[in-house]
Amino acid sequence: MSRLTMWGVSGIGEVKPGDQVGDLVVEACRTEPNGPLLDRDVVVVTQKIVSKAEGRLVAVDPNDPLSHKKLVEEEAVRVLRRRGDLMITETKHGFICANSGVDLSNVERGFAALLPLDSDRSARRIRDIVRAKLGVEVGVIVSDTFGRPWRMGLTDVAIGVAGIAGVVDLRGTPDALGRAMQVTEVCVADQLAGAAEMVMGKSSGIPIAIVRGANAEWFREASMKEIVRPAREDLFR
Repeated sequence: MSRLTMWGVSGIGEVKPGDQVGDLVVEACRTEPNGPLLDRDVVVVTQKIVSKAEGRLVAVDPNDPLSHKKLVEEEAVRVLRRRGDLMITETKHGFICANSGVDLSNVERGFAALLPLDSDRSARRIRDIVRAKLGVEVGVIVSDTFGRPWRMGLTDVAIGVAGIAGVVDLRGTPDALGRAMQVTEVCVADQLAGAAEMVMGKSSGIPIAIVRGANAEWFREASMKEIVRPAREDLFR
């Protein structure tokens, strides 16, 4: 029977511009209780600490709750919907999300966090540092909190991947009754990100989680290009 085990990584502390998230993972996960890391572990890190480390913080007026809206438009390639103060936008990465991913939560008052410029590159850097310093091959997911069409509530999804599949294509493989599946493509990176969020939480100060037990076949080179649906296939744009 397959079994997933996951835990939040404690002791990270406040992340500052110029920090290397990979180094933070290495130091925190050398020994118990967070480590040691093993081959085919998946390291899930929140977008917020990646953005902080990469200096993606911009000053805003702390007394104006709408002062970040200019950043939202600057970070968007187009605005799809507006409703009150909320904007649904398409980012330069191709993500469709609220307010271009610009976030005021879990950052110092007077600042807003922007999405990393290239979250795949951020994930690869973390993966490469772990490989070089600990000698293990891990997958890395950079996660962020998104809403979803037709459904209430938020969940964490992948916005950057390295060493772990974004989407696993099961088309042509048999289902439990032996019938060939026709359309099944599973976004395992989103599933792992959502699972990891359960042990990180939104206000616990735990920005990294480890997931152990993922299918060995999922570990390969990957990119968010697998996950972002091309506009020509999007029936709602």
